[in-house]
Amino acid sequence: MSHNAESTAFRSALEVIRAVEPRVADAIGAELADQRESLKLIASENYASPATLLAMGNWFSDKYAEGTVGRRFYAGCQNVDTVEALAAEHARELFGAAHAYAQPHSGIDANLVAFWAILADRVESPALKRAQVRQVNDLTEADWFALRRELGDQRMLGMSLDAGGHLTHGFRPNISGKMFDQRSYGTDPATGLIDYDRVAEAAREFKPLILVAGYSAYPRKVNFRIMREIADSVGATFMVDMAHFAGLVAGKVFTGDFDPVPHAHIVTTTTHKSLRGPRGGMVLCGPELADQVDRGCPMVLGGPLPHVMAAKAVALAEARRPDFADYARRIVDNAQALADGLLRRGATLVTGGTDNHLVLIDVSGYGLTGRQAEQALLDSGIVTNRNAVPQDPNGAWYTSGIRIGTPALTTRGLGAAEMDATAELIHTVLTQTTAGTGPDGAPSKAKYVLDPAVAEQVGKQAADLLTPFPLYPEVDLT
Repeated sequence: MSHNAESTAFRSALEVIRAVEPRVADAIGAELADQRESLKLIASENYASPATLLAMGNWFSDKYAEGTVGRRFYAGCQNVDTVEALAAEHARELFGAAHAYAQPHSGIDANLVAFWAILADRVESPALKRAQVRQVNDLTEADWFALRRELGDQRMLGMSLDAGGHLTHGFRPNISGKMFDQRSYGTDPATGLIDYDRVAEAAREFKPLILVAGYSAYPRKVNFRIMREIADSVGATFMVDMAHFAGLVAGKVFTGDFDPVPHAHIVTTTTHKSLRGPRGGMVLCGPELADQVDRGCPMVLGGPLPHVMAAKAVALAEARRPDFADYARRIVDNAQALADGLLRRGATLVTGGTDNHLVLIDVSGYGLTGRQAEQALLDSGIVTNRNAVPQDPNGAWYTSGIRIGTPALTTRGLGAAEMDATAELIHTVLTQTTAGTGPDGAPSKAKYVLDPAVAEQVGKQAADLLTPFPLYPEVDLT
């Protein structure tokens, strides 16, 4: 039994929880065990540090704190002010931003804050003047409907979902697709890469209020300087969602034209994924949008989560350490090693490789849908997620792709040799899996056939691969 601080803290916490609801304590312990034993290749997941995790379990959870630092609607928020100010300070210094807003609960919330901040900032309307108000928040219901009529179409141009964009970039079932008259830009059918000339053409034709860049499944860099030039050419506000690659920006792997912060009017991000913090969101912007962004609560958000902001401050402080830059570089090195290993074994990759933290495999070459491949890999101890590929014939549910990423395994310490071994395991599973049939004998997009002996053997190899790289070695729950 380990007696270090981390082990004592988590063991004690589970004992306290077990005294009230043992099933919750058991589930927490089981989650740690499952994560320790599986090859986590989900591109949007990582492992937060013990310090970050512990910062979320405390008395800050008991506080309401609507408002912003120094301007709360509840008394007794002086300690919340401290942690929120620290989170914002670390974010500004880390990313070189003029302003940072640490309250959003998620990436979707951060995007909603950005959308409404942009709308409020861009409004110069007789409806506002008649109402003699300064902020959209202050409008009466009648004034708001009048304003909507005068604004007309609120247009957004963002990356399409099947090309690698995110559902919050105008996907119809999402609130962003309902707020805006939306159009998408895709990628070149031959290369899978963004064609900036086509984006510029779409912007000239559509004249969006907001041009959105950023992705959740695009395995290459984006030139944000060119995207800003396109936005400026049509008078659009340029917004970047860097949720997936924020860690690569923080670690100075993406610089110059590929760092969104100097080029965008407003930047949103999550604080987990490659940034390796708690689940949450954040907004970065210049002074011209700062006042509107700070009205995220109550404009869009409910009460801030002070315990999560405390964890954000801890994680952002960690990201400012010199070793984080080395970690960010190794994420990309590992992703490229994994891509190379798959290509050598005959896999088809969207864009033919990667510049960032993720790889997108087109599994149709194996005769599978993404859903079949995802489950077969999970049976074998390899955790991935299915994802659409450009012009995907199977749609967003079954898909034709598997998205894999390296932030989590890089946190554990795996390197290029282990990435090649991982490519071999993935290839073995996919080549040994065949599509199944439905009850009527027709081909199924969900059912599959994989010899349990193959799954068991690959699972054992995956576990052996992880053995030299223990997860949370400082935490002993026994």
